[in-house]
Amino acid sequence: MECTLFLLVAFIFSSGQCDDSNTSLVSSAGSDLVAELAPLWEAPVVAATSTNGRLLEIVRLLVTEMTALRARLGVYGAQTLALRKLYEEQAQRIKSLEESRAAPVAFTAALGHPAGPFRQDTTVKYDQVLSNVGGGYDQATGTFTAVVPGTYFFSYTMYNNNVGKPNSVLSLMKNGDRLVSTWDTAAEGDVHDSATNAAVVELVAGDGVYVNMDARRVLYDDAHNYNTFSGFLLFPL
Repeated sequence: MECTLFLLVAFIFSSGQCDDSNTSLVSSAGSDLVAELAPLWEAPVVAATSTNGRLLEIVRLLVTEMTALRARLGVYGAQTLALRKLYEEQAQRIKSLEESRAAPVAFTAALGHPAGPFRQDTTVKYDQVLSNVGGGYDQATGTFTAVVPGTYFFSYTMYNNNVGKPNSVLSLMKNGDRLVSTWDTAAEGDVHDSATNAAVVELVAGDGVYVNMDARRVLYDDAHNYNTFSGFLLFPL
């Protein structure tokens, strides 16, 4: 189509150059032909302009959608990080539970000899270890140290002096805090008495539990192991 239009226009102008007498006639015919042919090249231009406008609008819509998608991806990314953190925490918790089931915790230790009086409050060192599953009890210090976070049961038994006036006061301690106590300081001649106390305690790793004897108090014991300290893990946390 473009070649045909070019040839027609060229013919019109060449004809005008060959015959001056027909110049006006040729010019008139050329003008009419150009007017008739104008829609043939104007229509594609108008169509192309309209198409470009639609394409521009589509591009704008795509940019808007991409911006919204980027915002949604940001939200999803934050949610993914939160879920990953929660997953890691739960995985660690499950691992701790599995480890605690694989390694139970329980101990019993006895005094086995008299102790006291001391000038100040003193941790009772039960150095006759009868059992120490999990290795949490240290006979050198008299302290049980938790490795597995959980809920534990502890108990101790106190036996007062064999002769004279009773003079025994003990307390179960957690990290320096008094939990429960036993007390026997009755009248002269009241001997051969025992007392027991116990507590269920929630511990985290590193917490220490021990038995404290008050200053200027005494305990009696021998190979019969009247004074004992015991504990075990009820369930992990």
